[in-house]
Order: sequence, then structure tokens, then C-alpha cells
Amino acid sequence: MKTRIHAIAGFVGLLTILSFWLSTVSVELFGSAAAVAAVKSWILNGMLVLIPAMAIVGATGMSLGARRRDRLTKAKRTRMPLIAVNGLFVLVPSAFFLSGRAGAGLFDGWFYAVQALELAAGAANIAMMGLNMRDGLTMTRRIRRAT
Repeated sequence: MKTRIHAIAGFVGLLTILSFWLSTVSVELFGSAAAVAAVKSWILNGMLVLIPAMAIVGATGMSLGARRRDRLTKAKRTRMPLIAVNGLFVLVPSAFFLSGRAGAGLFDGWFYAVQALELAAGAANIAMMGLNMRDGLTMTRRIRRAT
């Protein structure tokens, strides 16, 4: 059961961050200022889904991997703190900053600098979470190891 909860929470977390990233890129390329503000507000509200999902995946992952010493578990253990630090110290503050600026109609150099940082950090988390998902599927034999 714990494995299933871990997998679902990881999938929800990855899907949430991916939806934030894709909606940001789409609205920046094709949307109005009002649409950008709406997406930034939506992302901030989406933290109510993302943060619990990430806490659950972290807690269940630590529990499931507590006694494992294999290469894939070590790789996941190495990536998870990076994902958490990136999320807590880059992505969450960026979401608050960008939502506030967009809501006030301040699309200046600071907005776009933080937007670029957020997109880079989000892409990094998507990549690391994707690798964790791949390794988890390999560990549970849902996909085969590369030879």
C-alpha cells in the first residue's frame, strides 16, 4: 500500500510541476497580461496540491528506502534533497513573487529574470523527478533495467 501511495504522490507532484511549467511557457508566448496574472495566481493556488504531494512522496520514499542500499535507491536519495531545496528555496518564493508582480501588472526586468529562474528550476525538478520515477519503476520491475 505504501508503494502505491508513494507512486501516486510522485505522479501527482510531477504532473503538477509539469502543468505549472507548460502553462507558464504557453501563457508567456501566447497570452495577454491578464492571462499571465491568472496563470500565476493559479500556480500559487496549485501549491495546495503540490506541497502535500511532495511531502507524502518524500516521507514514503524515505520509509520505503530505509533499508535499501542499491544503486537506484542511492540515486533517488541523492536527487530528492535537491528537488526539495529547489522547490522550497527557488520555486515557492518565485511563485509568490511572480503572482504578486503579475497581479499588480508589473512585467519588468525583475519579473522576467525571476520567471527565467523559475522556468530553469522547474525544468530541473521535472528532469530529476522523471529520473526518480524511472528508477522507481525499475526498482519495482515495472520497467526493465538497461543493460
